[in-house]
Amino acid sequence: MNQIDFYQAKLNYEIDSWDLSETLGSDGDILVIDTRSPEAFAQEHIPGAINVPHRTMNEETTQNLDKAKLYVTYCDGIGCNASTKGALNMSKLGFKVKELLGGLDWWKRDGYSTEGENDTKKGNVSCDC
Repeated sequence: MNQIDFYQAKLNYEIDSWDLSETLGSDGDILVIDTRSPEAFAQEHIPGAINVPHRTMNEETTQNLDKAKLYVTYCDGIGCNASTKGALNMSKLGFKVKELLGGLDWWKRDGYSTEGENDTKKGNVSCDC
């Protein structure tokens, strides 16, 4: 694989917070999956996300999901690999998947709101980028 192919592949399989936010605002064919535990999801998650823990992903738990949509998996952040495991599981089940870079941590650092018991309001999170 050469450099161009490598970077194109990264863009095919990863998405950042800004691109996800823009896509969510304009495209109905994308769904965000929180791959963490139900307890973590209840505490805080990306607005509109559904919770499908990576450990429970199988044909039965994903049978009602539309394979024509693009799915974006995420977890806590770069110290967690649940989003990678979820993306792998979903790919094996025949879904189109991208992984959110930086997970929930970078989503919040970029100033985007969350839902749940510990939700944030857009604009209340600062980014020292």
